[in-house]
Amino acid sequence: MSTPQLVGSYQPGDSVVHRLPVGVKVSALAVFSISVVAVRSMPASWVFLALALVAALLARVSVGALLRAARGVLIVAVVVAAFQWWLKGPDRAIETVVDLLALALVAVVLTATTPVNAMLDAMIRWSTPFRRLGADPERFALTVGLAVQAIPGTIAIAVETRDAARARGLERRPRAYLSPFVIRVVARAQETGDALAARGLGDD
Repeated sequence: MSTPQLVGSYQPGDSVVHRLPVGVKVSALAVFSISVVAVRSMPASWVFLALALVAALLARVSVGALLRAARGVLIVAVVVAAFQWWLKGPDRAIETVVDLLALALVAVVLTATTPVNAMLDAMIRWSTPFRRLGADPERFALTVGLAVQAIPGTIAIAVETRDAARARGLERRPRAYLSPFVIRVVARAQETGDALAARGLGDD
């Protein structure tokens, strides 16, 4: 089984988005994400999705990367939307799916136009002034890098857990999907922490 990719790989290019400074792109992503979360409106959700598609067009992101991102986020969004449908109706469920799709596409635009090392170097620079307060910029950048790398693995776990529930005929029971999914994600996080500790990365 192939692993769905929510975060795209860097695609070299000379588009206007490629040429933007890392800080501008990260700030734009943050503002966009906050706006998507803060604005609760079905029409606004479609506007956000349209903006994400425009950004992808300007960045000349490959269609394959966008489709992989859409497929990956829809796997998770279906579960979230089911709860939203049950609690608040179909409109909120559709809004949730569209919002998650817009966020996924914008994340792909960022990662497809910005090398990972450039993002990590920028985060180290931004957090260096906080070193006097006890912050560790290198460790902060490592944490962000691990989080980014963990996203595809988490999506893969979601796919495998969903398929296992479906094979047992339990796809209509959220607990049969969510409980194993949470347990596996936590176990994966613990394994990562143990691996880092074994290499002394958790020591002061």
